[in-house]
Amino acid sequence: MNISYNWLKDYLKFDLSPEETSAALTSIGLETGGIDEVETVKGGLAGLVIGEVLTCTDHPDSDHLHITTVNVGEVEPLQIVCGAANVAAGQKVVVATVGTKLYSGEESFTIKKSKIRGQESFGMICAEDEIGIGTSHEGIIVLPADAKVGTLAKDYYNVKSDYILEVDITPNRVDAASHFGVARDLAAYLKQNGKESTLTKPSIDSFKIDITDGGIKVKVENIDACPRYTGVTIKGISVKESPDWLKDRLTVIGLRPINNIVDITNYVLHELGHPLHAFDAKYITGGEVIVKTLPEGSKFTTLDEQVRTLSNKDLMICNDTEGMCIGGVFGGLKSGVTEETTDVFLECAYFNPTWVRKTARRHGLSTDSSFRFERGCDPNDTLYVLKRTALLIQEIAGGQIAGDTQDIYTSPIAKPIVELSYQKVNSLIGKIIEKETVKSILKSLEIYIEKETDDILTLSIPTYRVDVLRDVDVIEDILRIYGYNNVEIGDNLKSNLSYQTPSDKGYNLQNIISEQLTGSGFNEIMNNSLTKESYYTDSVSFPIKNSVYLINPLSIDLNVMRQTLLFGGLESIAYNRNRKNSDIKFYEFGNCYFYDADKKVEGEALREYSEEFHLGIWLSGNNVSNSWAAADDKTSVFQLKAYVENILTRLGIAYGKLEYKQFSSDIYSTAVTIKSKGKDKLLGTLGIVNKKVLKTVDINTEVYFAELNWDALMKEIKKHAVISSDISKFPSVKRDLALLLDKNVLFEDIEKIAYKVERKLLKDVTLFDVYEGKNLPEGKKSYAVNFVLQDDEKTLNDKQIDAIMKKMQTTLESELGAQLR
Repeated sequence: MNISYNWLKDYLKFDLSPEETSAALTSIGLETGGIDEVETVKGGLAGLVIGEVLTCTDHPDSDHLHITTVNVGEVEPLQIVCGAANVAAGQKVVVATVGTKLYSGEESFTIKKSKIRGQESFGMICAEDEIGIGTSHEGIIVLPADAKVGTLAKDYYNVKSDYILEVDITPNRVDAASHFGVARDLAAYLKQNGKESTLTKPSIDSFKIDITDGGIKVKVENIDACPRYTGVTIKGISVKESPDWLKDRLTVIGLRPINNIVDITNYVLHELGHPLHAFDAKYITGGEVIVKTLPEGSKFTTLDEQVRTLSNKDLMICNDTEGMCIGGVFGGLKSGVTEETTDVFLECAYFNPTWVRKTARRHGLSTDSSFRFERGCDPNDTLYVLKRTALLIQEIAGGQIAGDTQDIYTSPIAKPIVELSYQKVNSLIGKIIEKETVKSILKSLEIYIEKETDDILTLSIPTYRVDVLRDVDVIEDILRIYGYNNVEIGDNLKSNLSYQTPSDKGYNLQNIISEQLTGSGFNEIMNNSLTKESYYTDSVSFPIKNSVYLINPLSIDLNVMRQTLLFGGLESIAYNRNRKNSDIKFYEFGNCYFYDADKKVEGEALREYSEEFHLGIWLSGNNVSNSWAAADDKTSVFQLKAYVENILTRLGIAYGKLEYKQFSSDIYSTAVTIKSKGKDKLLGTLGIVNKKVLKTVDINTEVYFAELNWDALMKEIKKHAVISSDISKFPSVKRDLALLLDKNVLFEDIEKIAYKVERKLLKDVTLFDVYEGKNLPEGKKSYAVNFVLQDDEKTLNDKQIDAIMKKMQTTLESELGAQLR
């Protein structure tokens, strides 16, 4: 928010420099990001001077140019070629001398000595728009005859310099979203630091009713959405250009002046922080303002000429036939003030922040009014703000206040009451602060003591401080005014022995696995947790009913939270393939989100929602490509399985403890689940992505995908301990079996039987060859399987080995129908 240094001093008399003011505001929580020096006219009219046209003759080679000589207070007059039709000898004018920089919006140009159709020109006689004091370009500026030649233009036009403080207002500090709000906080700081200052609030003592009749009435039908509504009618105003002081105030903070009435409402908004609206009274048919909602689907045209469809939860300011304004958000096309307006109805209300916030989001609107109303304005200053604005309108635009001031406030909002303990103040701040100092700070913050005991203060909090509702909020306010830097760091350091939490362990392992995958040629990707609903509409594996929807999505492509990492990775693959990068190795750590209506419990708002941390891995394209050392080698699902098993092994889950099972899925064409043996908890899935799924993101090649439930893996290895053992002194023995099997038999089945036959001595089972084709019976395949046997206590003899292998062969024959080839 832009705060004018000079404007700030209208309410607070102090002697800090702009830099000191910036530092003071930052120290009390109103962080100032920068200071910019500005002038009421861009460039400050530097280089411009008042001159007198001595002679004016026609240019010999032009039918519209003139050759003039101009006295600018120097020894010799300047010859200037001028094209303005109204230039004449004897005029007092504004001259831009050689070297002067003139501005046009964000662009600028410098006046140089030049020749115009053969005649030298040593400057420029200026029009209003050329120097930024107006918009007219009909001719040069002709000043009064008493204007003194040689006077600097910046002195003649009384151009003032100011400083803009860029104050970053946090969402909870809407009370500081105005010049007076910042001045109020700064005054508290100055008082506690022993600096002279005087805070003055604009007076409204001269407010009075001029005409007893003719005022517009107010009726509030929705008290919940509008707890307080005040208004006043002003008749006989003159809508015109604002005076210079008002235009300068608005321009310097980045606002464009419009007309005196609109400018006054904008001025008061930035002065006091409470939005207002001025209605053209002739559009308030029926002589009554009605605050209510309209039926669902009603159409309403706003000031930007957009036709909007209203909800029955949008609060409207209406006349007796139609809506005029979306309450607290945006005006209607016919609600504004124009040059033909003679009577206005001035509104200052307190709208329910929740209503305003939801309406603004619903219609995609963000205005200065909605910004303040949705954060919470002061319900108890609407009448003061209204009177302040009405007096400014009378001062600048004339008019008379007609009828009684309208103030609908059926349920006044009381000041919050907070009990504060001195002991808690000292405990949280970490320093004993004198009681008188605490009370002095509270008084400077307009927090009043209603009751006091030895250790407890009962406080009433001003209603403009929407962020102060608890004792800890008050303590935070005391500390920021007392000064964070005034709390000394002691000599003692209090600490406890640190320990590694499960989250710490999971994060460390995440880094280890990331390094492992990156070392294997993978790239880490990070996709948005928000995704499109269409991915889940027809999904069986991730049904749409389990999606977590956003209430106000930015677009239909970001309207649900992801249930799987798959689709984000596929979008990344498609993006890379479209840019000629088709050999893909990606991994991603990220959260997935789920909704289960069956878990809903009354009174527990989040019971039906859950979140899981997943690891996704994608392979596509070639593993080796365009290499002189090896032929091109395509990636495969088996390579993906190897990467997954390496991850699990690194986490401490041995291969022999895993159980793979094929399953059918609309996401995969071929896939397996990964579980620990004897447990039902799913650790992950891996497989070949279904071509129908790939088609949704325009991928026409195989993609292999694995998704691991990281949370489940962390629970699985919770009790994992690393155990060391000596390398066996006794040799291992290898035996091979060539088995003829039915095609539907998996290696996993052989592996299970092998370990069931020999638990103690069997160390490893490996499939090293698969053959399907001619010379085999139909429906059969050949597996070549290697078995490793070892006894850690003695050398195995042939009799033991043969017995084990005979039993192995017999069991495979009986359970799987295997035959030795």
